[in-house]
Amino acid sequence: MSLPPLQLKKNTDRRLKRGHLWIYSNEVDVAKTPLKAFQPGDQALVLASTGKALGVAVVNPAGLICARLVNRDPEQPLSKSLLVHRINQALALRDAFFPGPYYRLIYGDSDLLPGLVVDRFGDYLVVQIASAGMERHKADIIEALVQCLKPAGILLDNDHGARELEGLARYQEVAHGTMPDTLELVENGARFRIPVGQGQKTGWFYDHRDNRARLQGWCRDRRVLDVFSYMGGWGVAAANAGAREVVCVDASATALDGVATNAELNGVADRVSALQGKAIDVLKALIADGETFDVVVLDPPAFIKRRKDQKAGEAAYRHINELAIRLLGRDGLLVSASCSMHLARESLTDIVRGAGRHLDRHVQIIAQGGQGADHPVHPAIPETDYLKAVFVRVYLP
Repeated sequence: MSLPPLQLKKNTDRRLKRGHLWIYSNEVDVAKTPLKAFQPGDQALVLASTGKALGVAVVNPAGLICARLVNRDPEQPLSKSLLVHRINQALALRDAFFPGPYYRLIYGDSDLLPGLVVDRFGDYLVVQIASAGMERHKADIIEALVQCLKPAGILLDNDHGARELEGLARYQEVAHGTMPDTLELVENGARFRIPVGQGQKTGWFYDHRDNRARLQGWCRDRRVLDVFSYMGGWGVAAANAGAREVVCVDASATALDGVATNAELNGVADRVSALQGKAIDVLKALIADGETFDVVVLDPPAFIKRRKDQKAGEAAYRHINELAIRLLGRDGLLVSASCSMHLARESLTDIVRGAGRHLDRHVQIIAQGGQGADHPVHPAIPETDYLKAVFVRVYLP
């Protein structure tokens, strides 16, 4: 297969040589290889300024990130064959670390398939495509997944904002087999049931699995507050591990219906309750009522989605952590998490430190966590290392 060239300017190949996969539009020598010659999703042979082949990339000429490497072998473009190879590589990693078929199977750049996410729920797969290149190869992706895993159903859940950056339309469709109205998964010994195509992201957040497991070891006989609970990933797991009482807080009535379903599924409905409302409003009301908890979990959505949100986002993290600390009883445990890629780990720990000092409490970080093995970090792409969780003992000195 002969591919058109995409030639880079002098010295702009350094990041690619270090392992990165992205090419920015201002790095392309448009005098020699104009970007306007490409259509979204086209493949190109990436050339250094010297003419040396660096690999194959999929191109979107309208994006700031105008191309993403899919293979460093210039003879092997993106195809069903390459997809099968990449999926089997990803599957080998997950099979080595997880006892059951419940995990993120494909994590975009980290699995060398930029723009593709696949979550596995037993015999069913939920796929999200976020790049024009992967959209062009949608049929090959489905065929490769069927060949590698033989799933009962595949849902293309492409109703998400990331597609707009690539000029792609939103849609949902069952691309293979049939999909039930709900999917089930098992995580850290707890069972969960989630609605198909109606929840957040692909329906579940596998990334905090290891952090939720750590909490399970520390919550027996404790009263736990799970803020931004979604469908009870932290709270129901805590109850399943022996917490004496769990209160889940979320703004979504649908999410809290899921909490009730999952608590019943695990036989802990008598120890799990829910409060609907905005997190800050609910926390303030609990403080006003004199409530206290042994453990407070903060797992908010990304408060800093773009760099311009940095100042306001950090202020939001400080405020929510101060409220959480005020709800902790003597010798309480705060689990403070962030999925904001733009918030550095050291910034989160400093926010927790500052919240403690503001309230004249001493904080001790007793553990820190990140994403699990099904969200491997690409060492050349900092954006793939986004998840933080700090476990903090809080007490009066």
